[in-house]
Amino acid sequence: MTTNADEAPKRVRRRAPAGAAVLREDVTEAIRAAVFEELAAVGYARMSIEGIARRAGVGKTAVYRRWRSKLHLVLDVVSAMAVLGLPVPDTGSLEGDLRLLYEVTSRALRHPVASQIIPDLQAEAARNPDIAEAMQKALRDGQEGVASKIVAAAEARGEVRAGIDPDLALDLISGPLYWRAVVIRSPKLPKGYLENLARATAGALKAL
Repeated sequence: MTTNADEAPKRVRRRAPAGAAVLREDVTEAIRAAVFEELAAVGYARMSIEGIARRAGVGKTAVYRRWRSKLHLVLDVVSAMAVLGLPVPDTGSLEGDLRLLYEVTSRALRHPVASQIIPDLQAEAARNPDIAEAMQKALRDGQEGVASKIVAAAEARGEVRAGIDPDLALDLISGPLYWRAVVIRSPKLPKGYLENLARATAGALKAL
C-alpha cells in the first residue's frame, strides 16, 4: 500500500522564542561609546536615545533591548567606570607611587570627553539621587582601591605608621587633584605641580 505524499507527516519548524535573541557585544560596546560621546557633545539633559542610537549606528530598538531608559543607560555606563579601576603603582616608594598615580589620573581627568562628562554629571547628581549614587561609586571606588594599596605598601615599607585613618588618607591623596581638575577646571597644571603634590601628600601621610 502506497502512501500519498500529501499524507506524509510534515516537519514542523520550531521558531526560537521571541526573548531568545542574543545581544551582540560589539553593538553593546558601540552604544556605550556613543553615550560618552553624546554626553560630551550635548550633556545629560539634552541627550536622547535617538541621538545615542544615531551616533552608534544602530536603531533605537537595539538600545531599548538593553536599557529601559536614558537614565538606566547612563547609570550603567557610569557604574562601569568603577570596575575599570586605575593601575596600582609599584615604584618602591610612597612619593614615587603617588607621582605615578597623579600622572595617570591627571591624563584621565583632562581627556576631552571626561572633562566634559564629569562636571555635567555632577550637576545632574545634585538633582538626581540615582546619578549621585552612581557617580560616588564610580569615582570613589576606583580611587579608594588604589589609594588603600598605596598606603598598605607604604606601611609595609615603614614609610607611614600602621593603622592611619583610611578616609583621611583617601582625602589627602585624591582631593587636591580632583579639586583642580574637576572643580576649578584649570586648563593647564603649573610646571612641576604633580611632583610637588606627590611630595607634599607623602609628607602629610607620614605626619598622620
